[in-house]
Amino acid sequence: MTQADETKTKAVRCFVGRVVSDKRAKTVTVLVERRVKHELYGKIVMRSSKYHAHDEKGEYKLGDMVEITESRPISRTKSWVVTRLIEKARAV
Repeated sequence: MTQADETKTKAVRCFVGRVVSDKRAKTVTVLVERRVKHELYGKIVMRSSKYHAHDEKGEYKLGDMVEITESRPISRTKSWVVTRLIEKARAV
């Protein structure tokens, strides 16, 4: 592999978030929260984004903490894939 090939490899983005919806077939909605510093006031604030992730076997349920990785577009809204389960949801 040449040096030009190494620079062309794209960095894979991974996020950790909580499953907030598992109602659709082979798809889960993952809420990713991050803490950022406000530009003007300097206070730490929470920002969140929801991502639709592909779940082939339907094994991830509401409340599970999962890791998602960016992939090729699977559908119009889905371009993430659930790679692993970090923490199972606690039963109440």
